[in-house]
Amino acid sequence: MRPKMPKQKPRERIKNFDPVALGLSEEQARLEAKRCLQCKKPLCVKGCPVEIDIPAFIKLIAEGKFNQAAEKIKEKNNLPAICGRVCPQETQCEIECILGEKSTPIAIGVLERFAADWQLNQFKVESSKSKVQKTQTAKKRQTAKVAVVGSGPAGLTCAADLAKIGYRVSIFESLHKPGGVLIYGIPEFRLPKKILNAEVDYVRTLGVELQENILIGKTFSLTDLFSQGYEAIFIAVGAGLPQFLNIPGENLDRVYSANEFLTRVNLMKAYLFPEYDTPINMGRKIAVIGAGNVAFDAARSALRLGAEETSIVYRRSEKEMPARAEEVENAKEEGIKFFLLTLPVKIISDDKGYVKAMECLKMRLGEEDSSGRRRPIPIEGSEFTLNVDTVIVAIGQKPNPLLTKATPQLKTGKNGVIIVEKKTQSTNLKGVYAGGDITTGADTVISAMGAGKRAAKAINNYIREAA
Repeated sequence: MRPKMPKQKPRERIKNFDPVALGLSEEQARLEAKRCLQCKKPLCVKGCPVEIDIPAFIKLIAEGKFNQAAEKIKEKNNLPAICGRVCPQETQCEIECILGEKSTPIAIGVLERFAADWQLNQFKVESSKSKVQKTQTAKKRQTAKVAVVGSGPAGLTCAADLAKIGYRVSIFESLHKPGGVLIYGIPEFRLPKKILNAEVDYVRTLGVELQENILIGKTFSLTDLFSQGYEAIFIAVGAGLPQFLNIPGENLDRVYSANEFLTRVNLMKAYLFPEYDTPINMGRKIAVIGAGNVAFDAARSALRLGAEETSIVYRRSEKEMPARAEEVENAKEEGIKFFLLTLPVKIISDDKGYVKAMECLKMRLGEEDSSGRRRPIPIEGSEFTLNVDTVIVAIGQKPNPLLTKATPQLKTGKNGVIIVEKKTQSTNLKGVYAGGDITTGADTVISAMGAGKRAAKAINNYIREAA
């Protein structure tokens, strides 16, 4: 049987930001790994956007060779401890596992996390440093420089892969800490900062230079980067511009975008106020509009910040929720309420300009729309009011137009995404590549990493052909 991940008890964890999932023991990991059939034609690998040799690393875990398992993963994935926590393996590699036809698929994500954590705990990030240095010394070091704009999953992946080949890579990050959405968007209880920092440090040991507080499009243009000697540029700035419902009352105090709320909580450490000087003005009854992972991260963070009642408000049913089933289950265990088939139409103010309530409509589901989900239809005369004093809007993000407006010759599409050739991630500008959410809109961490790998391969080919 597939092992059940040990977790903090709900009553305890809603009072802290410590990790909810506690990881497997060595014995549990080996037992689970031994369930793997070691298929000759492993379909799970095809389901992985970065093409990890899944049977190989699982076999090493079964044999008790945990460090070798971590190294096997790192041949394809530079951020395994992160992916083992936040990637939706259940809809990618695990859904392809043949064991899932009659039983339960191998817990690939949990095993990936186990191997990565074991290596970090045993050797820290320095374990890989000497190996990387020896590899780089053995190769003829490249003199070509590559600029990576953004230090999220796509940027870190592309930079690491290019550094392994031997390029001199600089990452330019607009914020004061690296990680992109990994650091500002995902709470400590789901992705601890020490894990993220360790994975970023690993990328640094490969020789990647990280320059923070530099906003490409303002501090430097793409033309400036080329003039500084960079032979290629990879744009991976994500999709950090929040979307709103455009309903009355969205400008009231205590109405947040999920981006602002989570950035304050995670990157600026509002959850440790007053130890850190970033407060967050939050009431006692919180409504989070949306049902993706971001919405659940915001709702569960609000609960830990002391909210008396936190609710998910979603216009479809639970079946259509985009969030991972694991996050929905955790939220239910923690006592978060669900107002499903519910559409907010107005946020109501008190006499001081703060949120007092939210007017909503009940919905029913019609035929499928372009997203493949049944379209929500308002039910006439079904208006009702929710008693809330804080509203967090988590209905999606789109690319920030700052860089693309500063580079008008860069071809963009709907909602401002950069248009790329999918196999190479190349843009319409020579030597400029892009990947991750800036090219797709909000998507998964592992999909962004896949784009980073494709771009690294294409950039290497481009520079070699130009030489």
